[in-house]
Amino acid sequence: MVIAGHRAAGKTRLLPLFSRLLGRTGLDLDAELERRHGRPLRTWVAESPATFRAAERETLGLLPPGSVVAVGGGFLSHHPEALQEHFTLVVPVTFDTYRERLMADVKRPRLRPDVSLEEELHAIFHEREALHARVPTISLADFLRGCLAQEST
Repeated sequence: MVIAGHRAAGKTRLLPLFSRLLGRTGLDLDAELERRHGRPLRTWVAESPATFRAAERETLGLLPPGSVVAVGGGFLSHHPEALQEHFTLVVPVTFDTYRERLMADVKRPRLRPDVSLEEELHAIFHEREALHARVPTISLADFLRGCLAQEST
């Protein structure tokens, strides 16, 4: 299973919960990328976004089958075809929450440093919303309803 969604949606925070719920190993793709390549994502994304995107796609394919994997905020929009073989759960976030979290988080890399942070957040969120809508996923609410239904039977 892949946990996907916008940056700062809470994918990494939900990973251990879903991992325990499903009884599977939980892996954070961004942490795996840093561990395997020895590069901090903040500088890697800023210095070489194309090699970062190639590495994240490749690394997903190298992770143990059956794992629960939280992918980075751009994965769903940059690599939709890589998710065809995966059950992909989308963690929802409103624009206001997305904006609030990213304005407060100075550790995340800027994706468009040539524009203001406000313009970047607005553009990235809305562009990715349109791309996310084209990928077959299951919503968090539907996933949880399914889990609750299984527990009651």
